[in-house]
Parts: sequence; structure tokens; C-alpha cells
Amino acid sequence: MSVLLGIDVGTTGTKALLLDPDRGVVAEAERPSTLHSLNPGWAEEDTGEWWANVCATTRELLEGTREEIAGVGVTGMVPCTIPLDEDGAPLRWSIQQNDARSVVEVEELRRRLAGAEVLERTGSAITQQSTGPRLLWLAEHEPEVWRKTRTLMGSYDYITMRLSGARSVEANWALETGLLDFAAMKWADDVLEACGGRVDLLPPVRRCNEVVGEVTAAAATETGLREGVPVVAGTADHIGSTFASGVLEEGDLLVKLGGAGDIMLSVDSPFVDDRLYLDFHLLPERFVLSGCMATSGSLIKWFQRECAAGAALAQLDEEAGAVPPGAGGIVCLPYFLGEKTPINDPEATGAFVGLRLTHGRGHLFRAVLEGIAFGFRHHLEVFAERGHRPLRARVTDGGSRSRVWTQITADVLGMPLEKVTLRSGSAFAAAFCAGIGVGAFADWRDIDRFVSVDEVIEPRHHDVYDQSYKAYRELYPALKGVLA
Repeated sequence: MSVLLGIDVGTTGTKALLLDPDRGVVAEAERPSTLHSLNPGWAEEDTGEWWANVCATTRELLEGTREEIAGVGVTGMVPCTIPLDEDGAPLRWSIQQNDARSVVEVEELRRRLAGAEVLERTGSAITQQSTGPRLLWLAEHEPEVWRKTRTLMGSYDYITMRLSGARSVEANWALETGLLDFAAMKWADDVLEACGGRVDLLPPVRRCNEVVGEVTAAAATETGLREGVPVVAGTADHIGSTFASGVLEEGDLLVKLGGAGDIMLSVDSPFVDDRLYLDFHLLPERFVLSGCMATSGSLIKWFQRECAAGAALAQLDEEAGAVPPGAGGIVCLPYFLGEKTPINDPEATGAFVGLRLTHGRGHLFRAVLEGIAFGFRHHLEVFAERGHRPLRARVTDGGSRSRVWTQITADVLGMPLEKVTLRSGSAFAAAFCAGIGVGAFADWRDIDRFVSVDEVIEPRHHDVYDQSYKAYRELYPALKGVLA
């Protein structure tokens, strides 16, 4: 019997799993990754560490099975940017999706492309997450890197290339770069020109289940995989999580409590809004409206390290759970690495407002969890403004294991949250894409066989949060001028 290999290149770690088309996940492995912030607002990772993790996790999985690998799919964060030389070697560490260095370049590119209908054509406003400003930054600050650059791609595209030798990019990385004319499905020449780039820097765009190549002899030696195993294009991690959680129909919503805060709504037809991202659903006939906050789980890790002396998260949860809703009047703005959607301000800063000597660590930690939930609620308001209200909501990722955080999120959103038990959802989706690509699955809706809801978290204190949320929304514009 054959199994499928799914690999997830995440911000905090690399995960891999083996998916049996009949039995589900049969093995998993994981290695940590390091996020580097060498200067304020910077976020980079070492692509060499990613590849070492892929080799280590793959070998670990293969040592535990005698079954053949029928196909490989890779997923990862988007749209991080990796410049490669003519031999396909990275010229520097990746510039991550939550990197906020290109503030000046964002404004410059907006000026250059004024009137070009960039949002309408590419589905993306020009923001700190866009690839274009990063290209301007590279040309200005690292001209030697830019001079040697021959290919640009993202995280999972890079690992796919290391496995197969094929230079390609998956459709969702292409869409989130802000460089793709998504209606025509071709690179936008004028946008690239304004960024100082060229069409020949960008590989062909492939759909998630499209076989782009086979495991090479060199990759087989390093990973232990059999030479010739088909490799598909893979998908963006948040879209993979959306699919693997059973978010398939119009109005299905997913809240992803991970290193960043993702919120995704499945829709039948696309529309553009400069406060959101537009993505391709894995189902060919659907799209996903996406919101992504720069910090959520990473803010919790910062608090745990810097404000709690490394205390266990279970202990911090217990302390936060003992504090009533509203965190004793403290409101946290979770903009500790600037903010992406829905405000798109790379210079936004985090804040705790309303502190008193009567407050303790539990109040502060609860305020962090509430602040992240307020960010999700802000996105629901944007969806509603455009005529889209969720009909069903699910919650996934590492943060969903915290009953305190999930309850706060349900309370703030005012919606029941269906907790999906599937672990490593992005890697699962990558393996499923490989299964579609090699014929192990006949239909995308076969995913329903693997999705189960562990419990439903009902909202209990929605009305209590109205005042705190009002303060949250008013604080950012009030502090923006003061803290600039």
C-alpha cells in the first residue's frame, strides 16, 4: 500500500506526515525553526535550516514505515520572499511574510503605481506584505544580492524545487505577492517594472495539485525518498488549514490560532478589498477571503519569555482564566510587529492601556488573548460591510488547545466555534494535494472523511466585551500620532 507525504514549512517549525488514503495520518514528525529579527520590524529565516528539517523529518518518517511514498506535497507561509542565484541557491535568508522593513518602499510603490488599479487587478493592496516593496528594498539596501538574483519564490516553492529541481510557484503565493493579474492568470508586467523586477525572475504559476516534477537523485540521497516520486506544487499554509478543517461551503469560517492570527471565509466568487487578502480555495470553483494579523501566537511566546520568566502556558492560562472578562480594564493592542490586515500599518506598535497597581500577570495575559480576539472581530466587521456573514465557524491550530483562549475568542466573536481535532492541518492538505495529483483521491470533497469536530465552544460573555472592543477600536487611531 502507498502513502502520501505532506510537508509544512512553518514559521516556528517544520512538520511532516504520512497520509494513508484509507486510514488517515499514520505518522508525524517535527523540527523547530528559528525566526530571526536582526533589526526592528525584520523577520527572516534560514532556508538551510528548513531543508535540514525536511531531510530529518522525512528520514524519521521513512524509518518507521515500509510503505511506498506515492507523492509529495509541500505547504508553507506566504508570501515570504527568497531571491535565488542562477544555480538556484538562496542569496540571503528569506524575508518573511510578517516582515515590516519596507515602509518607505510601500509609499514609493504606491506613488509609482497610482492609477494603475493594482488592487482590482492583483487582488492585493500594496502593503508591508506585498513582494514589490521588498524588491525595491533589496535593490536599494542589498544591491549585490539584487544584481545576482535570477529567480524569486516562496517557502514551499523553494522546498518543492529542492525536492524536484523544478522552478515553479503555486497560485496562492503568486496571488499574495501582489504581482499577479489574477483574472488573466499572468504576471502584471507594469507592476513588476515599477518594482524594478522582470517577468523572467518569476517561474511559471502552477495549481496546487499539479505535478511539477519528481524527486531527484540528489534529493533522494539527502531525504531518503525514492528517486522519481512525483512532487506537486503544494499550497499556502493558511489555505491548506482552511481546506483540511472542512471549510468548503459559502459562509464557512476558520479562525486559526497560530504564530500569526489567520481568519478565512469561504466564498463563491471573488471580490477585492484593501483590508483583506484574496486567495484561491483548493476547491477549483471557490475563493477565500483572508485576514492575517502579524502576531498572535508569536505575541504569546514573547509575553511568556519576556514578561513571565518562561512560565508554562498552562500556568498562564490558569491565571488568565481566573480574571473576569475585560481583563480588569486593560486593553492590549497586539501590533507588536506592525500590523497587516485589516489596518495594514507596518509602523503600528503594541500597547497595554489601562494599567493599575491592582493588576497582575493574569490580567496582562488575558488582555493579550482578548486583544488578539478583538483583531478577529475587526475582520468580521469588514466581512459584514461587504455583505458576507459567517454561517459556521471552526477553530484550529496550536492555540485551539487552550480552552481559555478559545472561549475568549468565541465570546468576543459572539459565535460558536467548532474545534477541529485534526493536527498538522497544513501538512495534511499538502499530502491531500499530492493525492489528488497522483490519483489517490478522486474528489476534493473526500476530505470530509477525515474531518471531525471534537467539541463546540459556545459564547457566554459576548455582550460584556462590547465596551472593551469599542476601546480597542478607538485606541489605534488615538495613539497612532502619539507613538509615531
